Amino acid sequence: MPASVKVIEEARVAVPAAAALPAEPLRLSALDALWITFPLIQRVLIFADGDGDGGSAVPPFASVVAALRASLAETAARFPPLAGKVVHQPSTGDAAVDCTERGVAGGVRFLVAESDDADAARLGEDPDHDVEAFAVLVPVLHAGELPAETMAAQVTRLRGGVALGVAAHHAVVDGRSLWRFLQAWAAACRGEGEADAAAAPPAFDRAAVKLPGGEELARSVLRKYAPNLPVATVVGVLIRPNLSRRTFTFSAQQMGRLKQRIAGHTSPPPSSFVAVAAAAWVSFVRAKHPSIISPGDEVTLFFLADVRARLDPPPGDGYFGTCVTGCLARDLLLAEDDGAAVAAAAAAVQAEVRRAAEQPLAMWDWMELVGRVDLERVVNMTGSTRFPAYDASDFGWGPPSRTELVTMNHDGQVVLLAGKGGAGAVQASVSIHQAHMDAFKAHFLSYVS
Repeated sequence: MPASVKVIEEARVAVPAAAALPAEPLRLSALDALWITFPLIQRVLIFADGDGDGGSAVPPFASVVAALRASLAETAARFPPLAGKVVHQPSTGDAAVDCTERGVAGGVRFLVAESDDADAARLGEDPDHDVEAFAVLVPVLHAGELPAETMAAQVTRLRGGVALGVAAHHAVVDGRSLWRFLQAWAAACRGEGEADAAAAPPAFDRAAVKLPGGEELARSVLRKYAPNLPVATVVGVLIRPNLSRRTFTFSAQQMGRLKQRIAGHTSPPPSSFVAVAAAAWVSFVRAKHPSIISPGDEVTLFFLADVRARLDPPPGDGYFGTCVTGCLARDLLLAEDDGAAVAAAAAAVQAEVRRAAEQPLAMWDWMELVGRVDLERVVNMTGSTRFPAYDASDFGWGPPSRTELVTMNHDGQVVLLAGKGGAGAVQASVSIHQAHMDAFKAHFLSYVS
């Protein structure tokens, strides 16, 4: 029986009057505009009582709500794009993030909810996702028509813990930016907001992303992928219901074994991303053979690369927005034995990472790229082994027992995070058709054993 959640309060968290806000809306860059009709980011963090690294107890629910509400206001003042709206500017054909005084006047939507039958320990420990439970623990953004809110948050009392759900508009943040925001919110909730602000101030000016064509390029992207603005309907082909989802956590030792299997076949030795991507890619192919994939079929691996440090000039590490480009690795993986296949996959991924570093804008219009591949034969890698999910999200009662991306939409998607349990660990959450999950699991785990 799916968990039931009752919303007991729907409030608005106001941005403090002293916040430094831009005088004009921030026009979306072409890299932002690609995401205007894309499924939203919805992420849930589960805090089970006594499950932090130090066994810390989650405070009483009323205290959690008060702390999150107050610290969200403090953090929204530092990250005003997530308190504003995505707006259409018909006079110029632009879309923009309005986080001016007018744009943030409505504040951030903040839901308080409770569930008597959702158990925090089970949701935090079961490797198989309770998809229906996760879905009701995150808010839904109203983004089908502009102006659209850029973020909403939901805190839910669970049996034995608390869930924090966040929804954010993908045209405003990429994964790196969202984790930077969550890190800042957690620091503020712990009473360390000032130190966090001094260490890493964000930058919001989209003009820092220098692309050939500039503002007109962004307008052409909107005309191409969102021709009916202000209507911004989510691309339906990207939503795949009834997928099985499972989380795999690999220790540093397991990652070491996987990298060792590959090391003799790549130069330099593989990164954690390259190693996991290769293992997941081959596991996907093996799991879908022979029902979907046959010998001789080309199977592709799609992923996004952060190009903050690669653009000329670079917008800087503190750039807060969407700054990613597309990558597509190709190979024929069924003709090899497992060891050779993983090595070949790693070499192909590594070559594509190198290509993206040298030519960061070659595949910036990744939507066009995706439109040319067979979605039944593509693995979609998202996230990063460098996202410090568990270290970054200690709100004062220990790190979460689990965090998951709720919006996993693709049959063959892998979401990566730095794993719980020490430096070098990796979390890989997988969505695939239920008929193929057991085979995927068997192959995936065999490569780290």
